[in-house]
Amino acid sequence: MEKRTDSPYPRKDLPILAIIGVLLVISTIVFAVTDHRKDWRYYQAEFKKMVAEKFGAEKAATIPSGMKQIWVPDMRRADRCITCHQGILWKGFETADHPYKTHPPEPIRTHPIEKYGCTSCHGGQGFAVQSQEAHGPVKFWEEPVLGKSMGEGYSLAGDDKGALIQMNCNVCHRFDRETKGMDMINHAKKLVRDKGCRACHVVNSRGGTIGPDLTFVGDKAAEQYDMSRLGGQKTAFAWHVSHFKNPKEVVPDTVMPNFGFGTKDAQSLAALMLSWKRAPVPVDFRPGVARTDPQTAEEVADEQRMKTGPGAWFVKTGCFICHSVSSLGVKSAAQIGPDLSTAVEDTQSRFGKTVDDFVKNPTGTMSVVLTRQIVLTDQEKEVAIQKLREAYAEHQKQKAAGTAATASGGH
Repeated sequence: MEKRTDSPYPRKDLPILAIIGVLLVISTIVFAVTDHRKDWRYYQAEFKKMVAEKFGAEKAATIPSGMKQIWVPDMRRADRCITCHQGILWKGFETADHPYKTHPPEPIRTHPIEKYGCTSCHGGQGFAVQSQEAHGPVKFWEEPVLGKSMGEGYSLAGDDKGALIQMNCNVCHRFDRETKGMDMINHAKKLVRDKGCRACHVVNSRGGTIGPDLTFVGDKAAEQYDMSRLGGQKTAFAWHVSHFKNPKEVVPDTVMPNFGFGTKDAQSLAALMLSWKRAPVPVDFRPGVARTDPQTAEEVADEQRMKTGPGAWFVKTGCFICHSVSSLGVKSAAQIGPDLSTAVEDTQSRFGKTVDDFVKNPTGTMSVVLTRQIVLTDQEKEVAIQKLREAYAEHQKQKAAGTAATASGGH
């Protein structure tokens, strides 16, 4: 008996399979064509032409082709930037456009690319080989290239529109008091010292706890910021700039005072904040550098004197964050509020209250401070009144001594 090979049922799936086959062929052709047109191939061909024109075909033949990558295990970075930027180590292309331009020699001398890679300094997505994806900004990648175009986009104050790269420099140099070539970050570090930011904030394990710990504030994602009160750009950098210019405008219930920072100050501080993040920085990258913020001998002595001297109570409670108490040797870096040496007479003249009544029933800004920032028990308020009277008594004594010395000198 013969075996039947035909089927009584039609093969309805044949047209579908045929269509799928055709689509696969078309997609393969499209992929091959678009892959061949990737800009890294174009840039490599152009650079080879430039070298041939300048140094001859024999020299151009030594230029490697294909995908190139630098793997930096210590920094956990794989950078393919040199796939397009083939001219960075060549002399003779200093005035060429990117990506053919020669890299300035000094940074490369102290930061060789085989050890540091490219993105650890410049930012960008090291895995990418397309210009947009590599340079950014792109979705889901937090580290765009920190070049002049981004500085211009943020309208950076000053002439150096490429200064944002200093944020990445400071990841390694965060413990330097001052770093050559990092004017923007150096300015911000000086502001942190001059304004006494550590009175409220912990930075590198040292400081007060009234405000949030800023040691790794740069790790905070943009999505974690409330951008609802921001106009224009909705980025972490823009948020910090606005916050430094006018804290209450961005965070209405903040107790952070307005320091009157201008654009340069606010942008510098914003860059510093975003540079303070966790990063795998090997010890041999910064040999001999202590991983703590350096203090001068004078700063250490002043800090110790205020903590242990007659005005120590004002330091311990945090009053010195905004107020000096000059009669007891306490100096506030911020000096936002009046000197508490004369609070006994000031409260009477300004608020029509005795210092006792004002401490127990404060008004204005102090009503917020003493209910949210420096919360005192009834017993502690009595101590505060006593300390304010001691400061005033010392002020009067110093004033009398100064008057007597002046009178004596006059004779």
